[in-house]
Amino acid sequence: MVTGTATKKYTVTLPEELAEAIRTEVGAGGFSRYVTQAVERQRERDRLREAVDWWEGEYGEFTEAEMAEAAAERLEIERLHAELAKQREASAEDASPHASEAA
Repeated sequence: MVTGTATKKYTVTLPEELAEAIRTEVGAGGFSRYVTQAVERQRERDRLREAVDWWEGEYGEFTEAEMAEAAAERLEIERLHAELAKQREASAEDASPHASEAA
């Protein structure tokens, strides 16, 4: 997220139901932050699409095998991340002063 930068108010039009659902979830104070993060994610997706388009223009479209390999790598990374998160959570619980009381 872009931080420490100047801000400026803009007027945008959103579907009322969407805007109210967001406001309910994040509160009135978090609305601008939420919209900013959504716009930043979209810009990142746009840049990634440009990179993929360039790559495919230079080297040809990705094959099904390459897509399957990338998907498998992503799933493995997600699995490892979840495993590490569980380990950190278990370590934090073990280090908690209340952990010895429960034993």
